[in-house]
Parts: sequence; C-alpha cells; structure tokens
Amino acid sequence: MRFSLAIHGGAGTIRRCDLSAGDEVALRASLAAALEAGHAVLRRGGPALDAVEAAVVALEDDPRFNAGRGAVFNEAGFVELEAAVMDGSTRAAGSVTGLRRVRNPVKLAREVMRRTPHVTLGFEAAERFAERCGLALDLPNYFYTEARWQALQQELTRIAAGGRESEASEQVRHGTVGAVACDAAGCLAAATSTGGRTAKMAGRIGDTPVIGAGTWADDTVAVSCTGHGESFVRGAVAHEISARMRLAGQSLAQATESALRETLTELGGTGGVIAVDRNGQIAMPFNSEGMYRAAVSEGGAAQVAIYREDAV
Repeated sequence: MRFSLAIHGGAGTIRRCDLSAGDEVALRASLAAALEAGHAVLRRGGPALDAVEAAVVALEDDPRFNAGRGAVFNEAGFVELEAAVMDGSTRAAGSVTGLRRVRNPVKLAREVMRRTPHVTLGFEAAERFAERCGLALDLPNYFYTEARWQALQQELTRIAAGGRESEASEQVRHGTVGAVACDAAGCLAAATSTGGRTAKMAGRIGDTPVIGAGTWADDTVAVSCTGHGESFVRGAVAHEISARMRLAGQSLAQATESALRETLTELGGTGGVIAVDRNGQIAMPFNSEGMYRAAVSEGGAAQVAIYREDAV
C-alpha cells in the first residue's frame, strides 16, 4: 500500500497572460508548501485525516486562496466561510457554514465530527461551539484583502447594471481549497474549505459543507470538489464518483471524468475535482480553463500545476 496526497486551490479562468511571473512563482510555492504540510504527516505514518487537515489549514492561512484568510466577500460585505471533513474508514463527517470569525474552518468541521452527534453546524451557533473548542477566532480585518474587496465592488457594479449570475466570470463563481489522501494503511479522507462566490447572497450555502456534493470519502475513494457550487449540489458530484466506482465498476479515472462530463457539464457547471482511491491512485480532472493543484505519492516527486497544459 502506498500513501498519496492531492490538493487543489480552486478552478477557473486561469491563463498565463493573467498571472505575472512573480504571482505564478508565489502561487506554485504556496501550493507546494500546503502539499508538504500534508505530505509530512503521511511520511511519518500519520492518518489520512490528519494529512488533509494539515494541507487545508495551510491553504486557509494563505491569502492567495479563497478560504479562511483569503475568502471572498458576500453581497453584504462580509465573509461567510464553509468547510467539511470526512473519514473514509468510518464515514464520519463534519461540516460548518456561515462562519465570520473562525480562522480555520476545517478545524471546526473536524471538531463537529469528533465532539458532536451532528454532521453540520452553522452560523452563530457554530462560532459559539468554536469558542468552546478553544479554536482561534479573529476580527473581520483578519479576513480583509484589498483584492477580494475590489472584486466585490466590480461584481456589485456588474449586477447593478443588469448582469446575471450565469454571466459571472469563472473566477467570481469559483474558489475553494481542498485535499484528499490515502495513508499507508489504505485509509482515505477528504477535506474542503471555501469562502464561496463573490457577492453571493448572505446566508447562501454552497456544495463544500454538503456531504456528497463537494466533499466525500468512503473505503473506495476520497473526493474534494471546486467549482460552481449549485451544480455540484444538484449532481451530488462527489458521491456520484464513488457510486460509479462501487456500482458500475469504473476506474478512478473513468469515474471522475464521466462524472464531470455527464453530471457537472450537463448541469451547466464548471470546475474540477481531486480524488484518490484506496490504491493511492490520483485523478484531478477539470472542465474549466485551469485549476490550482498539486500531488505527491510515496516514493515520487511532488508535482504542482496551474494551467490545463501542465502535465499533472
């Protein structure tokens, strides 16, 4: 059995002409650092669940990604964060939504899984629970980045001029981070975290905290999704991949590709998935122009990619 880890930092319109050389170097370094955070757990024999949490925490702490510190703003001008974790060996799961002050939503999702009889907890009640768990909470300025604020102003202006949701750019509609892992014992886990979409309605809940939509893990496959959330919810895309493998006998590559093509694309959605099976095989397909992604397997070199033409 070999261990494997894959991460994503969001999908969308990602073209070489849109990134300066310095930005690309910084993004690749951030992805590599997050991958290493999870890889270090697996190298020392740690469980898949610890590895995906460590990787996602690193991405939540990095303002370049739409999760945690770098989250986008909703239409009312504040963040509402979401996250989920799932342990494939037990199908235990935890998720959170509507967070405004929790520094690392993925940590709170794991506490919901570990310390409550529930799967999902949201809004003020979730933040009170975070306080009881001793997790770090921050003031709104911790989550403020000028780039995200300007993106909100541009999107509000577009909407005020009559623009429709379906006309929003992929970069506005997308933005999620996630990780999937298979540990040395063959156990699988997935974790996902997001700020949602720019200028979303206050109170909107996306696919990330909906177990089976944006996040899933069982003893066959672990999946984390990024893209147009409503389409992932309507297609139950993360669980669909598992079903195609368990019930239709598809390989990991077949299941991820066909789920994107026959479910997500047919529903008008764009985005991508990362997935790993119990043999440590990794798949990272997407139907958008690009996806921030990275992967490593036991005995292999880490690979980092951004554009469609990248080899990973």
